[in-house]
Amino acid sequence: MLHEMSDALPVCPVETTLTLISDKWKVLILRDLFTGTKRFGELKKSLDGVSQKVLTSQLRQMEGSGLLTRKVYAEVPPRVEYTLTELGYSLQPVLEAMRDWGEAYKKRF
Repeated sequence: MLHEMSDALPVCPVETTLTLISDKWKVLILRDLFTGTKRFGELKKSLDGVSQKVLTSQLRQMEGSGLLTRKVYAEVPPRVEYTLTELGYSLQPVLEAMRDWGEAYKKRF
C-alpha cells in the first residue's frame, strides 16, 4: 500500500509532508502519540471536539500511510491501541519546529 501511495504523492517534498499531516487532527494525534501508545478513548478525550467518525477516519489514513500501527486485543469490550511507527516518530522534529515557530509568532502580538 505504501508503494502505491508513493506513486500518487506530489513531486514537491514540502507538499508531500503536508499531504500526510495537513489535517488539524492528524497533527494533534501525532502530538499525543509522541508520548507513547494510546487507546482510542484516550485520543478521543484528548482531542476536544473531534467526532468518533472523524477520529476513526484520520487514524485509518495515518495507518495506511505508515505513520502508526493499530493493535486490536481480543477482549470484551475490545481494546484498540495506537502506536507511532519509526516513520511517525521521525515527524517529531518537524512538529517541534512548528511549535517553536508558533510560540515565537505569538510573542510578537
